[in-house]
Amino acid sequence: MIKKIPVDALIPGMYVSDLNCGWMDHPFLTNAFLVDDEARVAKIRDMGIHEVYIDTGRGLDLPDAPTREEVESSLQARMEAIATAAPKPLARVSLAEEAPRARRLHTEANRIVKNLLTDIRLGAQIELDKVEPMVEAMVDSVFSNPNALLPLAGLKQHDNYTFEHSVSVCALMVAFSRGLALSRELIREIALGALLHDVGKARVPEAILNKPARLTEAEFAKMKNHVVQSIVLLQHTPGVSETALMVAGQHHERHDGTGYPNQLKGEGISLYGQMAAIVDVYDAISSDRVYHKGLAPSDALKKLLEWSEHHFEPKLVHSFIRAIGIYPSGSLVRLASGRLAVVREQNERDLLHPVVQVIFHIGSQCYLPPETIDLARSQDRVVAHEDFAKWKIDPKPWLPA
Repeated sequence: MIKKIPVDALIPGMYVSDLNCGWMDHPFLTNAFLVDDEARVAKIRDMGIHEVYIDTGRGLDLPDAPTREEVESSLQARMEAIATAAPKPLARVSLAEEAPRARRLHTEANRIVKNLLTDIRLGAQIELDKVEPMVEAMVDSVFSNPNALLPLAGLKQHDNYTFEHSVSVCALMVAFSRGLALSRELIREIALGALLHDVGKARVPEAILNKPARLTEAEFAKMKNHVVQSIVLLQHTPGVSETALMVAGQHHERHDGTGYPNQLKGEGISLYGQMAAIVDVYDAISSDRVYHKGLAPSDALKKLLEWSEHHFEPKLVHSFIRAIGIYPSGSLVRLASGRLAVVREQNERDLLHPVVQVIFHIGSQCYLPPETIDLARSQDRVVAHEDFAKWKIDPKPWLPA
């Protein structure tokens, strides 16, 4: 049986089945292992981990600890409560009208960031005049209709993760900022910081950056130093605002002070840094990498909600969930009718019932003629998220075009 326990209750003889943190947030060779001594417990605690999952079938038990199923049920209930507190919808253009522009922007933004990182690696300076027009266009697209650009953020190739992640974080930060009703000018500064938040990775050896396995502790330290390198690069770039610097420099800080590079805590982290931390983790844990399978979007949101007890400001996590929906656009879901559907648009007044496009019947194992259904006006409903790979479905043809 899998149970969740506080780290203070972890003792030698227990078997950790999940360290309950991001893959890149710990130096252990594996995420599951037998705790053999107090030194191992101390190392887990020193990493800033507060709770872990144990396998009572492979090690000692903690009788009163909640099971994984109980934790999942509680998180789902909390997610649904957040969804019912959705804010007033914002004006937007139709998905069909915005989708072609979003496709072009996504392709061009990836090209720009890829070239930018290559130039930095060769010793060149950041040229904002090549970046700012793209940032402005991405802000416009998300304001017009976030359901066009955000689903594309989930499309990544293993070898291109570094720059595609930056584009995704930018789009998600704009949607997050829009949901918080920040000013357009401030959102442009936030978006610029988000697009450039990982430029310091151009100073990390490529052998470490693209290593298809667990990093050693020395490699992990060099990887973490990318934040400092990002700060240095942006401080030497005329025209980068303090807001953009806070986004890039604080996206690995954590609310409980366990982040890096400065171990900032609570209100010591700017609003923009706290937002960036949430978005960066969400995109990282929901993306496929060479060494691990990404979580389904709704599962990634549940992890943020779970970790908000320590690492993130809870109200901001709630706002982020409302901004992208508990079943984010572009994700695959299973309906009560036994059909699979791709989420097309959010019903901002009713996040539990998005607009979906039905594409596949589970019972007969066959594709269906695509049908768009507004679940807010249907008796059908979402019962679970699904994995495109599990059903051997290519997501690209089903995203907005």
